[in-house]
Amino acid sequence: MEIGMNKIDNIESDVVNAIVWWSQSTHQYCNQKLDNFEYKYILNNQRRTQDIKKWPPTTEIRHPISRDMTEHGGSRWRLVLISSPLQGHMTPMLQLGSYLHSRGFPITIVHSELNRPDPSNHPNFVFFPLPNNLSGTGVSSGVIQFLQALNDNCRPHLEKHLIQIINTQKATSEKESIVIIYDNLMFFAGSLAADLRLPSIILRSSCAAFLPAYKIIPQLHQEGRFPIQDSLLQEIIPELHPFRYKDLPFNGLPIQQILQMVTMITPKTPPVAFIWNTIEFLEQWALTQIHHQYQVPIFTIGSLHKTSPTLSTSFLEEDTSCMSWLDKQSPKSVIYVSLGSLATMDAKVSTEMAWGLASSHQPFLWVVRPGSVHGCDWIEFLPEDLVSEMKVRGLIVKWAPQKDVLAHSAVGGFWSHCGWNSTLESVCEGVPMLCQPFNVDQMLNARYLSYVWKMGLEIAVERGEIESAIRRVLVSKEGEEMRRRAMEIEDQVRIAISPGGSSRNSMNDLVDFILSL
Repeated sequence: MEIGMNKIDNIESDVVNAIVWWSQSTHQYCNQKLDNFEYKYILNNQRRTQDIKKWPPTTEIRHPISRDMTEHGGSRWRLVLISSPLQGHMTPMLQLGSYLHSRGFPITIVHSELNRPDPSNHPNFVFFPLPNNLSGTGVSSGVIQFLQALNDNCRPHLEKHLIQIINTQKATSEKESIVIIYDNLMFFAGSLAADLRLPSIILRSSCAAFLPAYKIIPQLHQEGRFPIQDSLLQEIIPELHPFRYKDLPFNGLPIQQILQMVTMITPKTPPVAFIWNTIEFLEQWALTQIHHQYQVPIFTIGSLHKTSPTLSTSFLEEDTSCMSWLDKQSPKSVIYVSLGSLATMDAKVSTEMAWGLASSHQPFLWVVRPGSVHGCDWIEFLPEDLVSEMKVRGLIVKWAPQKDVLAHSAVGGFWSHCGWNSTLESVCEGVPMLCQPFNVDQMLNARYLSYVWKMGLEIAVERGEIESAIRRVLVSKEGEEMRRRAMEIEDQVRIAISPGGSSRNSMNDLVDFILSL
């Protein structure tokens, strides 16, 4: 798979040429220590040492790559993207696939039968469903049981399919380089790729800080700092500044389940690279920590909904009528409320939310997902008099086109569960946030928003607290300062995703890297 470099016998000379090329063609990494980047990883990884002579790629493969780039330098590529069935993970995987297809790669989307994507929205992809046999084993049965069953059931079907492709290639003159790109929750794909001697890349759709945050939990447990004592909840973890003990993932689960979860989702076989749906300037500390640990390339290509927009990937039907309602509202006057596709609450908490919204006397758009309130189909838990009062200045819908809502000029704040996709979508539009995190990485995201980026408020779900927080964001001097800060970050994002920005450069580097495999 030589791609444009004369064979050099001296390996040191080869590395020098690689570094010279990289520094000339990609200014994103010029200020980094190159000996800590791809080349040290390749030299340290015996399985891939021979591949050093594939670097550097010829400059023709950078800008642009043609549509027929399925063949380059005598080699063909097949990208197999393996997504988990969760909305927040499926969406960035499809967005990544759209970008890579636009650069000429053929894309196969491997997915479980649960929450199948709509092929009609992606007519250029090949979709390969995996029977998962998950009857009775949903997320509600327990995350660990669900993920283990999902991975155990999906592996044999994909293994059989890939072996068939490999065996077919042996009997023909046409060879393909298969590259596996998988969601970190589909961890079987990493070990399967290693068994078949295929390169694998992990797409992570959480914040980068999530990885060091969950990986430190076993150490904290050994040192007696986890499970967390109440007196430590607000204290900053010295190794994870600025995050507090209360921000750690999986808080509240039994310790043995947490340790099992950490072991389950930690890569057993190091990938050849990470792709992260984040933006470099937002998480420089976390990205540096991860690179020091894994010594492989990290491609920060976020936010994918901006760098690679696609048709809707929502599993739920979006009520677009709310857009005409927003058109009638004043600029920056509306609080948008949506707590994601998975969170559930009891009726008492949801009623407190409703009273807080009504008492704030501010316009609101509230998404109440069917089934998200325990024991209720939709909003029948609300007293009729409260519903009547809320209709005066608000609108309740079952699901909304969130990216369009956040981009609307009428929206002045976003009350969110702080999932990473929602966080990025709000950051990219310069919308301040009210933070009500539930679990996993959401506490870390809320800490970023409220303490680091200073464009969010953490709230307690009590009607008086909610009323005050909404008014602080929408109509106070404090809210004006948060909005100013949010708009500054939005400007930085716009630079990052523009040509020559860090995310755009990283996307180009990703293509070059795949071609080098």
